[in-house]
Amino acid sequence: MSSLPYGALNWRSKAAAAILLLTASMAQAEEVTLVALGDSLTQGYGLPEEAGFVPQMEAWLEENGADVELINAGVSGDTTAGGLARVEWSLTPEVGGMIVALGGNDLLRGIDPASSRANLRGILEAAQARGLPVLLVGLEATGNYGADYKTAFDAMYPDLAGEFDALLAPDFFAGIRGAAGDPQAMRRFMQGDGIHPDAEGVARIVEALGPHVLKLVDRAEAAETPG
Repeated sequence: MSSLPYGALNWRSKAAAAILLLTASMAQAEEVTLVALGDSLTQGYGLPEEAGFVPQMEAWLEENGADVELINAGVSGDTTAGGLARVEWSLTPEVGGMIVALGGNDLLRGIDPASSRANLRGILEAAQARGLPVLLVGLEATGNYGADYKTAFDAMYPDLAGEFDALLAPDFFAGIRGAAGDPQAMRRFMQGDGIHPDAEGVARIVEALGPHVLKLVDRAEAAETPG
C-alpha cells in the first residue's frame, strides 16, 4: 500500500484525469472537417456512392495519415453561380477548410469567363471572411469557343488563387489526362457520356489531387492552432 498521504494521492488522481481529458481533447481536435464545393464531378455522378470523388478522396487521405471528414457539397449541374448561391450555408461552423471545384458546367454552357471569375471570387471572399483556407481546383477549357475564351477561362483559376492566397490544383483531370494532355488517353477512364470519370478514373484523379488536399489539411490545422 502506498505511503503517500491521501492529499497527494488525490492530487495525482486529479492530474491523471486532467491529462487523460487533455489527450482525448487533442485527439478529437486532430480531425479536420473540409467541405468539397463542386458540381457532378464532386457529387459522384453515375457511380455507386463509395466510388465517388469524396469517399475515394477521404479514404486516400486516411491512408496517407490525415484524419479528415470530407463533406460532399457537390450538386450535379451546378455552375459557379450556383456554388456562390449556396456557399454561405455550406460553410457550417465545424468546417475548417474548403475545396472549390467548379466551372465545368460554365464551360459546357459557354458562360462568359468574366462571370465565372466573379462568382469564384465571391466564393473565395466568403471563405476569406471566415479565415478558412481554400484549395481551388481548376479546369482546362477546350478550344470550342475560340482562343480568347480559352485564355480567359484557364487564367481565372491561377489569378484568383494568387489574389486570395489559395492553394491551386491547376487541372481536376490531371490524373487521367496523360503526360501529353492527350484527350484519347482520358476516354478509357470516362463513363459513356464522355464527361464524367468512371471509378478507376476517379481513383487516378484522387491520386493526383490528394497531395494538394493534404496541403489544405495542413493549412486548416495551422489555422485552428492557437498562436
